[in-house]
Amino acid sequence: MAAATPNLLVIEDEPKVAKSLKQGFSEAGYIVSIANSGEEGLSIFLEQELDIVILDLNLPGRDGIDILKTLRQHTNTLPVIILSARDDINDRVLGLDSGANDYLIKPFAFPELLARTRVLLRQDVSVPTLEYHVADLSVDVINRKAFRHNKELNLTPKEFEILELLLRNQGQPVSRRMLATDIWRVERATSLDNVIDVHIMRLRRKVDEGFPVKLIQTIRGLGFSIPHDPESNS
Repeated sequence: MAAATPNLLVIEDEPKVAKSLKQGFSEAGYIVSIANSGEEGLSIFLEQELDIVILDLNLPGRDGIDILKTLRQHTNTLPVIILSARDDINDRVLGLDSGANDYLIKPFAFPELLARTRVLLRQDVSVPTLEYHVADLSVDVINRKAFRHNKELNLTPKEFEILELLLRNQGQPVSRRMLATDIWRVERATSLDNVIDVHIMRLRRKVDEGFPVKLIQTIRGLGFSIPHDPESNS
C-alpha cells in the first residue's frame, strides 16, 4: 500500500522534462526524486522506499528496458510507468512484457499521467496487466485480440487501442482529450471530435451490438467508460 505521501522517482535525462514532472508531481502532493540516468535511478531505488517509478526509455548508458528488468529482479510490486517517444506497438509490447505496469507515449498531457499514477497507487500491481476480462469480454494485450462471448472481434488497430485505454481506466471516464493524446498523439481534441465519435461508434457496434450487456458507456460531459459492473448499467 502506498504511503500517505507517495514517494515517487522520475528517471528522465531530459532536464526540462524532468523539471516539469518534478514541479507537477510536487504540486500534486508527491515527494519527488529525480535521476538523470538509469544507474542513478537504481541507486535511489536501493536507498529509498519508493511507491512508484516514472521511467524514460531513452537514457544514457543502460536504456530504460534494461533498468526496468533490473528493477524487476528486486521487486514485482513497485508500479512502473514508462514514458517514451517510441510509439511502435512492438516497443509498447516489449515495455509491458519487461514488467512495466503502464506505457504512455510522448508528448503526453500531465493530468493524464497524474491520473494513471493515482490508479496504479490504488491497485495491487504485482504483475502488469496483459489481459482484461469484463463480463464476457476478453482482451489479450500482447496478441492484440479481443473476444466477446468467445467470438473474436474484428477490431482495427485504432479501435483496439481505444478499447485498451478504456479498460486501463476501467470505472473512470476517458475524455476526448485523453483519447486525442494517447491514440492520435495530439494535444487538442477539438479538431478530432468527429473522428473520435466515429471511432467510438464503430467500436461500440463491434463490442456491444447483439449482446444484452452493453459495456461502453457515454458519460455526458466527461467522455466514455467501461464500468466495473456493466450489468448494472444495462
